[in-house]
Amino acid sequence: MAKNPQRPAEQPRDKAGASVVVWLLLGLVVLFGGLYVAAHYIAGDKVPRNTTVSGVRIGGHPQGEAAQRLQAGLADKVARDIATTIEGTAVAIDPAAAGLQVDYEASVAEAGGETSWDPVRLWNYFTGGDTFEAEVTLDDATYRAYLAGLDQQHGTPARDGAVAFAGNRVERTEPRTGKALDPADTLAALRAAFLEDAPGEVALEMADVVPAIDEGDVQEALDGFASPAVAAPVTLGFEGSTIKLSPADYTAALTLVPTQGELVPTLDAAKLAEVVGSKVTTGAPVDATVTLVGGRPQVVPAKPGVTFDPAELEAGFLDVVAKPQGERTLTLTAKVAQPEFTTKEARALKVTEQVSTFTTYFPYAEYRNVNIGRAAEIIDGTLLKPGETFSLNDTVGERTVENGFTKGYVISDGILIQDLGGGVSQMATTLFNAMFFAGLEDVEHKPHSFYIDRYPIGREATVAWGAVDLRFANDTPYGVLIDTNVTPSTPSSSGVVTVTMYSTKYWDITTSTGERYNLTKPETRRIDDLKCHPNEGFGGFDIDVVRYFKPVNGNTETREDEVFHTTYIPSDTVICTNPDAVDE
Repeated sequence: MAKNPQRPAEQPRDKAGASVVVWLLLGLVVLFGGLYVAAHYIAGDKVPRNTTVSGVRIGGHPQGEAAQRLQAGLADKVARDIATTIEGTAVAIDPAAAGLQVDYEASVAEAGGETSWDPVRLWNYFTGGDTFEAEVTLDDATYRAYLAGLDQQHGTPARDGAVAFAGNRVERTEPRTGKALDPADTLAALRAAFLEDAPGEVALEMADVVPAIDEGDVQEALDGFASPAVAAPVTLGFEGSTIKLSPADYTAALTLVPTQGELVPTLDAAKLAEVVGSKVTTGAPVDATVTLVGGRPQVVPAKPGVTFDPAELEAGFLDVVAKPQGERTLTLTAKVAQPEFTTKEARALKVTEQVSTFTTYFPYAEYRNVNIGRAAEIIDGTLLKPGETFSLNDTVGERTVENGFTKGYVISDGILIQDLGGGVSQMATTLFNAMFFAGLEDVEHKPHSFYIDRYPIGREATVAWGAVDLRFANDTPYGVLIDTNVTPSTPSSSGVVTVTMYSTKYWDITTSTGERYNLTKPETRRIDDLKCHPNEGFGGFDIDVVRYFKPVNGNTETREDEVFHTTYIPSDTVICTNPDAVDE
């Protein structure tokens, strides 16, 4: 049997052939890979060779260099004004001032100037290149502002129609169509001419600007609100009473505000509440009182207090003011509070005539002007009803800087020292004498510790906060009105204090003053104090003053004579021994 040829012996040749193919392929890969890398190295981030941007050749250059070449090539175009006409007027527009600029880097990138391994990108570098327009950017805020300036110079602003009130009249403002450059059309025209090689004159057209509030809106506001608002008064009802508001009263609180193409009625609630408050006494009631008018006492009538809800007034007023005549009433929930002291009660006090007056004088000192004047200001107009007691300390209050007082001389331990409210005793003495001759009851008074010769001897009073008071009661059946008046002192004239009381005369008062007795001599005191006040002393004594009561005007009462006994201590001579003492 014949044997087959040994085919396995051919396998080494097959393997060798396959290896050649593999190596051949690898060689080709390496070759083309090297060529590809070389192509990338040559192209890099360069712009394709035949590229132009807005007429400037930038091909074959790296991105940064291409951007610089583009900027240099467009410099003249970017810097030149754009020639335009607006409504027939020549206007040169600076592109930069209008917000137009060129983004050179973006323009180069758009033209293909970027690093890439994309084979298409590499192929385009060697074989491609195209014509592009530069990337133009816009600063919108700058453009809008520039356009507004052009509109202001060459256009006409639109005017909204308006309706306003002037007292009981309606004032109408007619709307007007304006003229302005259309932002989109103007921008498109400027962009087109910005980088042209030989741009012609650009005609910028004005467009109509329609007002937001037109004639129809104005007429609607007139018919629906403004004309009815001034056609007739508005009546406000307050639980049994009414008040009428004329258009001239309330139109200051009304406005028609342009809102989304309409004139919307708007109410100033605070102004309206103020108007209503002027027609009624809002809040707490006001008691009746008595005051001087032209030098004669007169009753000031009481006023009831009316309270209402301003929100309720605000909620209903705009509706009622636009209604036709006969339907213009707004009823409010209100409360009426009566005064505690009525006009009838004030008249029953019968404060009709002057029943006493007394005047004292004081030497010049600014602290006296301040303190006496402030006390008089507070006391003036006090109305003392029958049975009531007046207290100077309660009425005037503590003598403090905050209460309007300053430092002055007062008597303490028989000598003069400085303290707040010095001089108020001048008012106390004057007030005491007016009370004395009005026939009122002396409840509490204290004379000065030593006699002061500008005061009536035995008929004077001092006060000190928290320690010594002047109090007197109105024990007559009539009211008593206290009037005070102060004329300040000057370096060349004395000050004057007058207290006058008004009522119906109930007593005819006379008085007598006895002789001085129990005379005492002053001592000499040496004081080592920086604030020592020297004094030339004088003696002390006792004195008696009698007040006599004679009933008048139908008064059937009888009253015993009233004796006022006063002991004045000596006013010591004061010698200041401290060489640095300051007599303030």
